[in-house]
Amino acid sequence: MLDKPRQRSARPKSLGYLMFASRWLQVPLYLGLIVAQAVYVYQFALELWHLIETVFLHKEAAQAALAPSPEVVVMLTVLALIDVVMISNLLIMVIIGGYETFVSRIDLNDHPDEPEWLSHVNANVLKVKLATAIIGISSVHLLQTFIRAQSTPNDKMMWQTIIHLAFVVSAVGLAYIDRLLSTSPAEHTRPHL
Repeated sequence: MLDKPRQRSARPKSLGYLMFASRWLQVPLYLGLIVAQAVYVYQFALELWHLIETVFLHKEAAQAALAPSPEVVVMLTVLALIDVVMISNLLIMVIIGGYETFVSRIDLNDHPDEPEWLSHVNANVLKVKLATAIIGISSVHLLQTFIRAQSTPNDKMMWQTIIHLAFVVSAVGLAYIDRLLSTSPAEHTRPHL
């Protein structure tokens, strides 16, 4: 008689372990993001080479007279480099933070290069950090659009600005929700003096 209850409780327990072990299915996704990171390193190298060509080899001078001035080309190329770096930072946050939050702890044994945010990362902190990174990336794209304002249609600039503002409002909303969730319920019930 004692064996039957053990068998019954073993099934839900093994099902729970299976559910818990399924988190490892995310590992190939994070490895794919590492490959995407390598693609962004290649993209950065291409943009940097374009900048070197523009400044030192004067390759842009051979282009049509309607081409932007070398200063504008340098500014746009530097913004493209910043954009690649910011997207790369976003990838690192998702790879490390997501793996730490949803798959397994990363034991760095107090490594001196451990990011300070990794010690208190959770899903809410990760969402807010990702939202602010997306705002930064959107800001760079919006600045590039405004630099090219003469050749950019007004409706495109308007929609990019609206989308950027939507990102800002979303990030503020996520930060506010995170703040509400992180305050203890006791603070809300305490009488104000």
